[in-house]
This record gives sequence, C-alpha cells and structure tokens, in this order.
Amino acid sequence: MSAESRRKWVRWFVDYSAPIAFAVVYFGFGRDFMKATAAIVITSVVALAVGAIVERRLAPLPLFVGLMGAIFGGLTLLFDDPRIMKVKPTVLNFALGAVLMGGLLLRKNPLKAILGQTIALPDEVWRKLMFRFGLFYWALAALNEVVWRTQAESTWVAFRSFGLTGLTVAFALTQTPLLMRYMKVEDLPPPPSE
Repeated sequence: MSAESRRKWVRWFVDYSAPIAFAVVYFGFGRDFMKATAAIVITSVVALAVGAIVERRLAPLPLFVGLMGAIFGGLTLLFDDPRIMKVKPTVLNFALGAVLMGGLLLRKNPLKAILGQTIALPDEVWRKLMFRFGLFYWALAALNEVVWRTQAESTWVAFRSFGLTGLTVAFALTQTPLLMRYMKVEDLPPPPSE
C-alpha cells in the first residue's frame, strides 16, 4: 500500500470512524444510548491519536470535530443525559456556520485556509462557498434540533450517523458546477494509467 493510499485511509478513519462506531454499537448491541456514547468517545480519542501518529499532525477540522465528540460524549456519560449528545450536532454545525459567516464579515477566509492547497479558486468563489456552506451548516443545526426533539431516539441515531454525512456530501456535490467553472485543466487529477 502506497504512502498516499495509507494517508487516505487514515483520513477516512479519523473523519468517519466515530459516527460509524456510534451507530454500530447502538443498533448492534441493544439500542443502548450510553454504550454507543462510550463507543463514540473512545473512537474519537483513538482516531485523533492515530491521525496524529500517522500524519504527524491533525488538520483543524477533524481535530475540532473529534474533540467535540469526546467532550459532548464525556459529558453525556458523566451526567447520564442523552440530550447532551443529541445537541452536539446542533452546536457543532452552528459553530462551523458561525466561523464561515464570521470569516465573511471579518474578510478572512477559513475555508480557503483549509482547502486552498487542494483547489485554486478566485477569492470571489471562496466567498460564495463560505456563504453557501455557512447557511448550510446553520440549516443542519436547525434540522438536528427538529429531528432529536420530534423523532424517536433510533431515528435520531440513524440521522446523526448517516443522514448528516449524506446531506453534507450531497450539498458539496451541488457546488460542483461553481467549482468547475473556475478550475483549470492542470488542477484536475490525471487520468488513471492502464
């Protein structure tokens, strides 16, 4: 396995292992919310440690998300109150939206700081993306509030584990036309070799 392939797997593990562990433990071991919460805390800490060891650094976004999972999960276990874990996606998505919208107001560009080495775009496009993703994260925060307050616990667990990720991927794909208008041919990945 190449070094780049190994890094991709590590990034995937850091980004997705905690929500998957939460869902697997919840649905696979008796729908016990506290066991699932313990799994997300342990997996978040392990994922951050693996990411730090393998990549010798942690990107700001996975670090923030992993710490939020560990902190909110830890508080949920400490106070034996599932509402704390259920409000975590609200707080997380609201904070992400606030960082992006605040960046617009302060004329800073946190999105470009995170992705700028991967994609070369004009500042105007970065601002559009920040605005769109800021609104999107705020919509996710509101949607999480509606789901956890009105639906059964198992519905919220499925939404939290798979729905939020699916919605984020789908929204990111809707931004492809904007990105394609500004990407240069040299920015595109090379075709696979035969």
